[in-house]
Amino acid sequence: MYHPPPALHYQGKMATSNDKHECKVRINDFILSSILSDPEASSLVGSIDNGTSSSRFLLITSAGKILSTAQVEYDQCFPSSSPYNKGSSCAGWHEHDPFAIWDSVAICIVKTVEELAKHGLDLSIESNNSIVKAVGITNQRETTVAWNDRTGRVYYNAIVWDDTRTAATADTIMKENKQPDVAPQDVLRSKTGLPIASYFAATKVRWLIDNIPELQRDLNSPEEREHVRFGTMDTWILYMLTGYRRNVVEMDNNERLAYQGGVFKTDVTNASRWLFMNLETMSWDESLVQAVCKESNCWGDSKGSGTIPLSALPTIVPSADYTIGTITGIPCSEEGKMAMKRVLVASILGDQQSALFGQSSFEPGMAKCTYGTGLFLLMNSGDKPMQSTQGLLTTAAYQIGKRIGSSEPISPPIYALEGSVAFSGSTINWLRDRLDLIDSAAETETLALSVASNENMYLVPAFSGLFAPHWRPDARGCMVGLTASHAKAHIVRAALESSAYQAREVFEAMARDSNIDLKELRVDGGATANKFMMQFQADILDTPVVRPEYLETTAMGAGFAAGLAVGVWSSLEEIGKMWKSDMTWQPTMAKDERARCWKGWNKAVERSLGWIDDDN
Repeated sequence: MYHPPPALHYQGKMATSNDKHECKVRINDFILSSILSDPEASSLVGSIDNGTSSSRFLLITSAGKILSTAQVEYDQCFPSSSPYNKGSSCAGWHEHDPFAIWDSVAICIVKTVEELAKHGLDLSIESNNSIVKAVGITNQRETTVAWNDRTGRVYYNAIVWDDTRTAATADTIMKENKQPDVAPQDVLRSKTGLPIASYFAATKVRWLIDNIPELQRDLNSPEEREHVRFGTMDTWILYMLTGYRRNVVEMDNNERLAYQGGVFKTDVTNASRWLFMNLETMSWDESLVQAVCKESNCWGDSKGSGTIPLSALPTIVPSADYTIGTITGIPCSEEGKMAMKRVLVASILGDQQSALFGQSSFEPGMAKCTYGTGLFLLMNSGDKPMQSTQGLLTTAAYQIGKRIGSSEPISPPIYALEGSVAFSGSTINWLRDRLDLIDSAAETETLALSVASNENMYLVPAFSGLFAPHWRPDARGCMVGLTASHAKAHIVRAALESSAYQAREVFEAMARDSNIDLKELRVDGGATANKFMMQFQADILDTPVVRPEYLETTAMGAGFAAGLAVGVWSSLEEIGKMWKSDMTWQPTMAKDERARCWKGWNKAVERSLGWIDDDN
C-alpha cells in the first residue's frame, strides 16, 4: 500500500502539513470583520472540494461570498511495476492513497478553523460552530476505493478516474455481454446512459475483484462479504467525516485503518457514473452489477454465478438533503478543540455537476465547461434523461431532497448531457513536468501570443485514448504538421488550442443531440485565467464565452446545495440571482480562418487513431 509522507498522516491528534503539502489558507478580511461585528446574525456554509491533485475547503456566506479558502495538494502514484501486472508495463496506471485524500481534507478544515481563530472567529467552540449551518462535498468522480468496514483495512489504493488499466477490463465486459445489432460499448447504455469504458467506476470495481486476493477472499466469505465496501471519493470522505477513530491497538505495522461507523452513502450524480445505476429509477440495478461482475475470476469454480452484494454499494441519496450525515468532529492542534463537530453534511455532488449547479445552470439548455485536469462540458437537459446518439453521456445533474423548514416533497432528478475530455490542464502539466518547456502554466499565455498562429501544427493530447465524443481507447497523443520552423511557442500554443478544439467537438455533439442552439458557454476552472485560450475558445466555437465572478464554481455548487437543504437559501431562484458575470469573450475570428483551423484539427485527430492494437 502506498502511503503519503509520515508528516501528513492524520491519526486523530492533529492534522499537520509539510512544505511539499503546505496548506494555504486565505481569508477575506472585509467579510470576516462583518461577521465579527454580529456573529449571531451570520450564516456560513462549508464546501469540501476534492479534485484529482488537491483538496480544498471553502466557507461561503449567505450572500454567496467566499470568506476563506484552504488548499492542500497530495501525492500522485504512477506505478512503474506491480505484482498484479507481472511482466507488463504499468504505463497509464494512476492511483491515490485514500488516506492522503482524507488527510488533505482534514488538514484544510483544521487549518481553516485555526486561522480564523487567530483572527477572532473560533469555530471550534460549539456555540460559534452553529454559524456553520452545513457542509457540502464535491469530488473527483469515478475514482474508486474498496475497504472492509469491520476491520478498517483498505484493500488497494484508489484507482483514479483517468487510469487506463481498465481499458482491457472494459473490453472483457463488452465481450461477456454481446448483443446482436448493438454496438459492444453501448449494451448497457439504455439503462445507464453510459458506454462501457475504462472511465467509469464499475470497471475499476471489476479490476479490483479480478486482481486483489484479500478482496476476493472476503467476497467469497459468507461473513465478510457483508462488510465489503466500494465507494467513490465522496463516499470515502463522508464515511471518514462521520465515523469514529479506531483504537490504535487494532493497527498492525502502522497500517492506516478506515474509521468505523461512518455513513455509507453517495448521491445520484456520483452513482450515475458507475455503470451500476438505472437512470430511470435512480437505484442500483442488480442486473447491471451482474453484467459487469458475474464472469469475474473472483468466484473461482462458481464463475458466472457470483456477484458482489448490493450492500457493498453505498445508499443513493439526493444531492441536496439535510439528512445525509453529521460530522463527528476533527481534532485541532490545541488539545480538546474540534473542528466542525456536529455540523450537518447536507449535499454531495460530483465535481462537474457541482460546477453546473455553481454556475446556476438550472434551466434546460444552459451549459457550462470546466477546464481542469480534464475538460467537462455539461448541459442541463431537464427532468427526462436524453439518450445521446453523438457519443455523449447521459447523467444525473442533481436532485433536491429533504430541506429544513420545507414541506415540499423530494424533487424529481434533473438530468444532463455531458462530454468528458481526459486531458486539458494535464496537457499543460505535461509540457511543464515531462518536456520542461515551461516552468509554470502562467507562462503559456505570453508564449502563445508570441507567435501569430500555430503555423498548421496541431497537438492531439490522446495520452490515454480519446473520450467524448470519440470513445477511442486505441488513440494516442501526437503532434502533426511539424516543420523546422516550429519552436517551443508553437507547441505551447497548440497545447492550449487543443482544449478549445476538444470543447468544440463536444459543443457541436451536444447541439445535435438536443436540437438546442447554445447561445453562450459559461466557463470555469483554472484555464479561464488564460485570456488567449478563452478568446480562442470563443473564436473556434463562434459563440460568446462567459466567465463568472467567482471561478470556484465547483466548490460553490456543493456549498449552495448544502445551504439550500438547511434553509440558508430558500430556492434555486435565490441562488441564481447571486451569479454574476466577470468577463465575456466575443468571437472575432474570420469564418474562413475558423474553417481552416477546424479542418486541420480533424485531420490531426484522424492521425491519432489506431495506435493501440492487439500486438501492443
